[in-house]
Amino acid sequence: MSDIWRFDGRILGVGTASGTRVVVGMWDRSPFGAFADAMVEDAAGRRLLLAPGHVADFVATTYGFDDVVETPVRVGHDGGTPADGGTPAPGGWLTAEAGPLRLRAAVGHRTALGRLLRLVPQRLATAPSFTVLTDPVARLVLDGVRTRGSAGNGRLETYGATDVHAVTQVHATWEGEELGALADVDPPVRFGFGSTPRSPVLTSVTTTVRG
Repeated sequence: MSDIWRFDGRILGVGTASGTRVVVGMWDRSPFGAFADAMVEDAAGRRLLLAPGHVADFVATTYGFDDVVETPVRVGHDGGTPADGGTPAPGGWLTAEAGPLRLRAAVGHRTALGRLLRLVPQRLATAPSFTVLTDPVARLVLDGVRTRGSAGNGRLETYGATDVHAVTQVHATWEGEELGALADVDPPVRFGFGSTPRSPVLTSVTTTVRG
């Protein structure tokens, strides 16, 4: 019998004007407890995982990276106005600190896809079997996105999204260097069998890994 790992949380996917794309996973419930990780692909295509030591090996053997850095990953969420006096975000501000990465992202209103997903009963939306239906649709309408597949090592992954919010602003640095304004996740990231959506979003999701 294969092992099954279930992760409930949110995934932030953003691009930047420098060409660096960042995916931050914030997992409230998992076999490893609550944790966060960050996956970064730069303009040259180098893929880097930033993750706490107790989960880095599992993530690295489930997805594909050129380098892995074991480091604490701290995330936060507040609804306040940013320090520079910018416009408050409807969904608040997410922050992430992981090794050389510093990121602050404004979460906007629920997207049309998010409103549609909210109509699906959560138990159905997060069931791995439901991805047999959602994967062909995702491939057709969301560039680079898949909800079912494998990055290798004999592990099957499924993604059951339950909500989506737009990301409207981002301020990110790498080793203190500015990564530039918010941009699409383009080209799609190559950590696993599929990418986050092209448009920067925060997705509520249940990920199930079997293997």
